[in-house]
Amino acid sequence: MPNIKSAIKRVSVIEKKTMRNNMIKSGYRTAVKKCEQAILDKDVKLADTLFSEATKKIDQACSKGVIVKNTAARKKSNLAKKLNAIKA
Repeated sequence: MPNIKSAIKRVSVIEKKTMRNNMIKSGYRTAVKKCEQAILDKDVKLADTLFSEATKKIDQACSKGVIVKNTAARKKSNLAKKLNAIKA
């Protein structure tokens, strides 16, 4: 444990930020999994709505700095490819 006051504060701030990042990351991962499950079930209507929700969550995670811009683009692209495959 740190002894200096500023170091103690940094530890608590880092814990809060880590918790926030984990919540955001968990949220977008859950959204992606739900969308992929709908795609596997070939439920186009549900997959469409879940796709828009998943892309929103991915964009939010990207804007908060939890994931990098290219990672967000790759994840959205892969989801869109899978969704378009069942639509065709």
